[in-house]
Amino acid sequence: MASSRVCLWLLFLIIAYTVGEDTQSMIMSLIPDAKFQCANTTCLPLISVITPNIRNSQIACLTQSQCRAATFHRSTSNCELFDSMSNQNGNMLADMDATSMNIISGTRFPPEWSMTGNMSVVRYWHTASTLANGSVLVAGGYNGTSSFNSAELYNPLTGHWTTTASMSVARYYHTASTLANGLVLVAGGQNSGGSINSTELYHSSTGAWTTTGNMNFAREYHTASTLSNGLILVTGGSSSTAELYNPTTGNWTIAGSMSFARAGHTASILANGLVLVTGGYNGAFLNSAELYNPTTGNWTIAGSMSFARYWHTASTLANGSVLIAGGYNGTSTLNTAELYNPSTGNWTTTASMSVTRYYHTASILANGLVLVTGGYGSSSILNSAELYNPLTSTWTTTGNMSVARRYHTETILANGQVLVTGGYGSSGYLNSAELY
Repeated sequence: MASSRVCLWLLFLIIAYTVGEDTQSMIMSLIPDAKFQCANTTCLPLISVITPNIRNSQIACLTQSQCRAATFHRSTSNCELFDSMSNQNGNMLADMDATSMNIISGTRFPPEWSMTGNMSVVRYWHTASTLANGSVLVAGGYNGTSSFNSAELYNPLTGHWTTTASMSVARYYHTASTLANGLVLVAGGQNSGGSINSTELYHSSTGAWTTTGNMNFAREYHTASTLSNGLILVTGGSSSTAELYNPTTGNWTIAGSMSFARAGHTASILANGLVLVTGGYNGAFLNSAELYNPTTGNWTIAGSMSFARYWHTASTLANGSVLIAGGYNGTSTLNTAELYNPSTGNWTTTASMSVTRYYHTASILANGLVLVTGGYGSSSILNSAELYNPLTSTWTTTGNMSVARRYHTETILANGQVLVTGGYGSSGYLNSAELY
């Protein structure tokens, strides 16, 4: 059936919404008697909600930070919220029952990113862990001259940082894992003496650190994963070895060896309890992947990615698949992404990010989207951010961070916001932090 092009007339409206002391606003263009005409079948709304009128549809879009456009259908009161117009063909389809609207770029307030309090010192290759009380513990790092043992806490309610007790050992390139008992386990890393095997625990109830058992091997650029049985699996770090930490005994035991030595790789917990390890570097850049089975203690090959990747990200999606994004392959920085399906054991490519990046971070938002931030691109440090939508298998750009950064941390807060801290930017080592 032929579609007719709509002769558009636009209204520009300022939409404001206040809850308590929180005020949000934006400017929208209003397109009466029209709906978006998708260029292909992957054009799906971010979410659909029932609203009584156009005004409430606009507020629904305003309160969804990923919303870029909406269509309200009067007869059904159905409002479709879209996170991207990248899949629209530029035309509107006439529909007397519909009213569509677009957010004018740059008019959303507050902006998607906002600065928050600065850390007391600059840090990169540090760790950030969300505690049971909602605070974020930042530990260790490097400042361009030396590594350090200091730690500090971010309070999301006040936006302020306070110092807490220091670790017994200075370290960066380490890992931090939150245990079932609420303690935070920091393991390995590097300092002026080289790679280290020491580990220690942070007690949020007392603000103190205590040492615990040493790993069997010194490690840096390794991974640490919390298993369903409460044990911590540490893998690689320039070797193929793996080991397990038992919080009950404070001891480490060998957990077999991977097929390949790896550093700068990823490790992801699957819904079935297995751990997927991907990519990394061991003198060569790797595209291989393997699985650890906590029940048997065995490692098995899990196919190969389409690209070798180093310092990429891996995110376990709500549907159980693992999204791999970006990285470096020894020749170039990547914008490609691919998915691992645990049910089939197969890898499939998905849409590529808008820019190439590695040394970036990724986190899964409450709405299921994956937020990727910063990193290093083809020639510079990035402040850009983008979102992957598992329902449409598409990426959309979102607001830029205030500061370009790599080697930073990205942490989900209890209120759903994302805290980004530190790293290295165009002006050098950073102590700044910002919220998405």
